[in-house]
Formats: sequence, C-alpha cells, structure tokens
Amino acid sequence: MTEEQEVPVAPIGPQSPTQQPLRPHRGGVILALGILGLIVCFICGIIAWVMGNSDLREMEAGIMDPSGQGLTQAGRICGMISVIIPIVVICLWLLMALILGAGTALTQ
Repeated sequence: MTEEQEVPVAPIGPQSPTQQPLRPHRGGVILALGILGLIVCFICGIIAWVMGNSDLREMEAGIMDPSGQGLTQAGRICGMISVIIPIVVICLWLLMALILGAGTALTQ
C-alpha cells in the first residue's frame, strides 16, 4: 500500500521577469546633511534637498529600498528649511534697508 509520491519539480525557465535587487537607501546621509544645513551652512541643505528629491523619486519607481523613505523625507525637509530661512532673512533685511534708506532720504 505504499504509493510513490511525486516530488514537484521547479519549472525550467523564467516564470516571471527577473527583478534586480533594490539599491540601498541613503536616508541617514540625507538626514545628516539636512541637519548640517540647519546648523552649519545652507550648502549642505541644498545637497540634502536635491539628494532627497532624487532618492524619493527612485523609491517611488521601485529602484531604491523604500525602508528609508521616512529618513529621506525628514532630511529633505530639513534641507528645504535650511535654504528657505536664509532667503527669507535676506529678503527681509533688504526690505528693511530699503525702507530705512527711503525714510532717511525723505527727512533730508
């Protein structure tokens, strides 16, 4: 009463398209650059902003490991803040200089 059981054999040839391994994320690097942009210089913030945008695009496309999406997003936002705040401060400073310059010109 012993019946021989057939062992399933894997089919030869690709059944689904081969998937390339995902590139590792750079979330930690981008977050570090974003924080450095806030503390040290805005150049690091620009780099974090650009790298964050490209990495998030690659994560959405399925090219890069999406497990670092939170770190990448946080670094990108820190980079954005580190670039936008100095621009706003410079604009306010120029506006104040124009107002004070015009005020002194009117009093003479």
